[in-house]
Amino acid sequence: MGTKKNFVLDTNVILHDYKCIHNFEENDIYIPIVVLEELDHFKKGNEQINFNAREFARELDLIADDKLFKKGADLGEGKGKLFILTGGDYPEVISKSFIEKTSDHRILASTYNLISENKKNTTILVTKDINLRMKALSLGIKAEDYINDKVTDFNIFEKSHEIYDNISPELIDRIYSGDGTIPLDELEFSSDIEPQECFVLKSVRSSVLARYIPQTGMVKRIEKERCFGIEPRNAEQAFAMNVLLDDEVKLVALTGKSGTGKTLLALAAALHKNDAYKQILLARPIVALGNKDLGFLPGDEKQKIAPYMQPLFDNLNVIKHNFSYQGKEIRLIEEMQRNEQLVIEALAYIRGRSLSDTFFIVDEAQNLTPHEIKTIITRAGEGTKIVFTGDIQQIDSPYLDMFSNGLVYMIDRMKGQSIFAHINLMKGERSFLSELASDLL
Repeated sequence: MGTKKNFVLDTNVILHDYKCIHNFEENDIYIPIVVLEELDHFKKGNEQINFNAREFARELDLIADDKLFKKGADLGEGKGKLFILTGGDYPEVISKSFIEKTSDHRILASTYNLISENKKNTTILVTKDINLRMKALSLGIKAEDYINDKVTDFNIFEKSHEIYDNISPELIDRIYSGDGTIPLDELEFSSDIEPQECFVLKSVRSSVLARYIPQTGMVKRIEKERCFGIEPRNAEQAFAMNVLLDDEVKLVALTGKSGTGKTLLALAAALHKNDAYKQILLARPIVALGNKDLGFLPGDEKQKIAPYMQPLFDNLNVIKHNFSYQGKEIRLIEEMQRNEQLVIEALAYIRGRSLSDTFFIVDEAQNLTPHEIKTIITRAGEGTKIVFTGDIQQIDSPYLDMFSNGLVYMIDRMKGQSIFAHINLMKGERSFLSELASDLL
């Protein structure tokens, strides 16, 4: 058995990462012709998967020649070859288990035939569809998920923040006095602290919320700040509000279960900082439950997406309810909406835009792929702050999981950067009923 492997790619792998063929090192890549047929159906549209389908076609065009079908086309130095699998019989062993010749079953047939023809090297089907992986395994075909962008270190999502005990009371007194800061190197565990990390320092008689500011090398005391009628109710919300209000922190990730206040805190901070930004932009990806297409809904584009944007309007209404109907805050919000300084829209409409001096909040970011996250962040111009919020336990996309979604991937790659902060919110504050349901159901 040789060390070189053969990888057969499913359509969803390419739609997830159109550059995936370059991530298999010296191994050979096989793409069944049915995959190309499926990709054709995804070329039209404005969603990320449509973009990926078109970009993969361009990638294929750059390397396409007649070798693709017989000898394989070279993918470059240190890499294997790319083959297109055409034709082939529908093996009896597959027809007995799966009579209907669906696209998935044709991919299985192509993989099975390749194994029969090339027994020297291990052949593996790569798909993000767990059902297809199960079908493959039932036939004795090796199958695995596309793991190039999977995150393995999950500790940061299992706690909210660090608590450092046995701190000298005198040290905490110093933080409470003066300008509320101390040098990081005065803490014995300074090497364990990441840039922009928030934590609690405790002594035998008092405690303090703090954040490490890498730009100054100082540990700074955090106070609960009230913004547009919204006041943090716990330590982790205070941490979140603090980094949201800091213009030096250009990229923020807020994770946590439903009801922890992620989007509400982000919106309140954005409104509080409205003078510092030309526009506040709230967006979320449209992931229709049950694969129900927007075409089934009546009306124009704005009317079609309105139901999906309603949770963002709900958060705006929570803030409005903190003020009187004729209050200056209500008038400011309504004026910002009229002047399009405060905009709520679908994430698909952001593509191609350059966002300067914008406070950009992306809700439900757990439903984005790593490539989509990258696309969004690269839209950021000068003076822009981007906030991603999401619950990694509630992923609606069928081909993403809590280890491979874009939000987790971004947090894993960005940690340690001086302009990035991640706050994991653990305690629900929506209501006792909401918290109980989130924990027990």
